[in-house]
Amino acid sequence: MKGLVPLFIGLFGTFTFSWVGLTVIPNLQIGALNPQMDEEGTDIYPMPQSGMVDRGRRIYAANGCIYCHSQQVRPDYASADIDRKWGQRRSGPRDYVFDRPVQLGKERMGPDLANVGKRGGAEGEKSPAPSGSPAQSPAPGGQPAAANPSPAGAASSQPASSPQPAGAAASPSPAAAASPNPSGEPAMYSEAWHHKHLYAPRSMNPDTRDSNMPAYQFLYQTRRINGDQSADALQLTGADAPPVGWEVVPTYDAKCLVAYLMSRDQSHPLKEVKGGAAPAASPAASPAPGAAAASPATQPPKK
Repeated sequence: MKGLVPLFIGLFGTFTFSWVGLTVIPNLQIGALNPQMDEEGTDIYPMPQSGMVDRGRRIYAANGCIYCHSQQVRPDYASADIDRKWGQRRSGPRDYVFDRPVQLGKERMGPDLANVGKRGGAEGEKSPAPSGSPAQSPAPGGQPAAANPSPAGAASSQPASSPQPAGAAASPSPAAAASPNPSGEPAMYSEAWHHKHLYAPRSMNPDTRDSNMPAYQFLYQTRRINGDQSADALQLTGADAPPVGWEVVPTYDAKCLVAYLMSRDQSHPLKEVKGGAAPAASPAASPAPGAAAASPATQPPKK
């Protein structure tokens, strides 16, 4: 009997310290995180999602996507996620403020999806395309849609005559990344690409033909064409193509799932995370219009 009391105290203390260290302390540290915003309260990140994106998040979880895909970019000292271009910085707790539940994933059999919407450009944004923007990106079904670059790629859509900041890295704009391939296939990670990938994942390119991802054809409807083909009909070829006079169109659940995937973007810089995307250059950093910068060749010789 004398040994039971110390044993009970030891077991109770072990579980208590474990609970405090794994639950209480992390909750005190990050349990009350709020979205990050600037002094003016205009640049807010993250923003709550609702509507189709929120429904798509539930469909994503219900179909077990978290068993093969993660949504967590690990730091560069622990992995090669950033070298794989899965993100510009590591993920932080603030990225998941509005995610209930958080879709971190159980393991990674496929690529990380924390920034898959960023990789696909800003095809679903509502803002008008700026002047001088590149070619249009395809909407589902192969119909052209106006390309709407995201703020992170807005600098690349400037006219050729506008000066570029010194040392700016040359990178393709999201709209250019979303342009159709010469073969007629939808641009990689665009909405049309996601729909075709969900319906027939092994028909996309050589990299996905050996994939063990299942086909989610139950999220799509095969129906007879009445008049013109639907704008959102999938452009399928080979054995995946429907019979003549029929078309494959996404259901509302499929559109919600793709909307959720296109919303995945953790490229916004966070104060507590190093290595994030650099904020856009302020207007003061660029030369003033009409200001002639005297080069050494044009400067008058010193007397």
